[in-house]
Amino acid sequence: MIYTLDIGNTRTKLAMFENDSLVNTTYLSTKNLQKELLFFFQKNSKKPKIVLASVGHLDDTLLEWLEKNTDLTQITHTTPLPLSNKYKTPHTLGIDRLAVAAGATIQYPNTARLIIDAGTCITYDFVNAENEYLGGSISPGLQLRYKALHDYTAKLPLLEMEDISYFIGQNTHESIQSGVINGIIAEIDNIINRYKKDYADLTIILTGGDAVFLAKRLKNIIFANPNFLSESLNHIYQYIIENDKKNHS
Repeated sequence: MIYTLDIGNTRTKLAMFENDSLVNTTYLSTKNLQKELLFFFQKNSKKPKIVLASVGHLDDTLLEWLEKNTDLTQITHTTPLPLSNKYKTPHTLGIDRLAVAAGATIQYPNTARLIIDAGTCITYDFVNAENEYLGGSISPGLQLRYKALHDYTAKLPLLEMEDISYFIGQNTHESIQSGVINGIIAEIDNIINRYKKDYADLTIILTGGDAVFLAKRLKNIIFANPNFLSESLNHIYQYIIENDKKNHS
């Protein structure tokens, strides 16, 4: 069993893989992560194998505990990956963005790849057919847009995501929903089309917490997979293992 840990600022996603297949996922509190992991792994007779990616600051005490009590592989900017990082400031690139780019390189060979992660922010990451990571873009996600409209105006209410079918909002509530949801759909489709103009062989992967909600509204054909980051961490781990075998053979 391989466990992947995607550590966010408030929540941590724990995914379990058996024979390279995703078995289950669960969410843990990042604040109480050591305690919750201890409870989760208490039945293990040996050290669990963990692949770790952390977006925010990783607590030193937690990292020391993981290194002592688990068979830990931490993905960092120095981890050998199957791509060339052409980002001008490679050490400022989020590990989550780097991981999904590497995962797409492994899972979709010999093609250009655009990975769209729709979460708190919407990140766009591009890897060409030569396995070069060139960069991408970042924009506010659904919840950030709702929150910004509420926080930076005097009277607009704070709304939550709804399944809408209208385009023209006929009151303030509908106007916000149309602006946020239809605006994001227009943004994503337009950015995909811009990439398609230069890369006809483009493979598009949509992931993140809002991936399922957005996927059915997009005009472009995509692979929607909310677990793509977890799967990418598992693929990276397998890639590291295979490389180690080749280097020692």
